[in-house]
Amino acid sequence: MAEFETSGGSSGEKTRGRTTIADGVVATIAGIAIRETEGVHSVGRGASKAIGAVAGRVGGSSGGGRGVKVEVGEKQTAVDVDIEVEYGIPIHELADTVRTHVTDAVETMTGLEVVEININVFDVHIPGDDDEDDEDSGRSSARVR
Repeated sequence: MAEFETSGGSSGEKTRGRTTIADGVVATIAGIAIRETEGVHSVGRGASKAIGAVAGRVGGSSGGGRGVKVEVGEKQTAVDVDIEVEYGIPIHELADTVRTHVTDAVETMTGLEVVEININVFDVHIPGDDDEDDEDSGRSSARVR
C-alpha cells in the first residue's frame, strides 16, 4: 500500500494530510489499461477470468484488477499479469505497448513509479474458438514438444 503526505506548497509548510493508495487500486488501474490495449483478448486465467466475466454481467463490476498482481511500496510499484493475445499480433510489440499503457496510467493516476511489468502470455485466441474457450480455458493453440 502506498502512503504519502501532502504539503501545502513550500517546503516549510505543515502537511495537509496523508494519502493512502491500496494495492487493489493500482491493480484495477493496470488491469483497465491492459484490457484497453488492442491485441489483448483477455486478462487472467481460469478462475479469475471466469469470475471477472460473471461479475461484469451480474453486478456491473468492472473487475479491472482481476488477473493482475501488484506489489506496491511507498513510491514504486511492480505489476505481474497473465494475458491471452489475439492471433496474428506480434507478441513482443504488444508487450511493449502494454508496458507503455500500464506505466502511463499508473504513474499519471497514482504518482507511483512503475519499475517492472512482468507479462505472461498464456494463450493465443483464434477467432471462432470462443465456444471452446469456455469449456477448456487452459488449452493452448500450439504446443512445442
